[in-house]
Amino acid sequence: METTRKRSRKRDAILACIRSTDTHPSAEWIYARLKPAIPDLSLGTVYRNLRLFLAEGAIVSVGVVDGLERFDGRTEPHVHFICQDCGAVLDVGSVDVPAELAGQAELATGGTVTACCLTFTGRCRRCGAPGALPGCASAGSLSVHS
Repeated sequence: METTRKRSRKRDAILACIRSTDTHPSAEWIYARLKPAIPDLSLGTVYRNLRLFLAEGAIVSVGVVDGLERFDGRTEPHVHFICQDCGAVLDVGSVDVPAELAGQAELATGGTVTACCLTFTGRCRRCGAPGALPGCASAGSLSVHS
């Protein structure tokens, strides 16, 4: 039997926050963004709801960048780029997830692919610019979710 969850103002705000940005936020970023408007919000509440959203498929994890797990409200297959210098995570709309990739992985393993995460790592435009200092605070990361 499916359990019905009560609506929660905090839960709704956390999901809306994730979906309103393309920065691929961490739990800490979400907490800092929402805390002024929701003074009784705890970091634990943010983490619990992120786990719930992941389990429901409402969000995806981009992976750990600079020690913090990063999340994406876009759940359709798409590609990301992660900057190894500044830790930025960027969506790459002009690169498609190869449809044949899952089939190749299934043939190689004998398993069934249910999701795919393809990640490209390098230097974003700002960090790769001549004279740029490491950790330039621009964005850059590439991975694919399906």
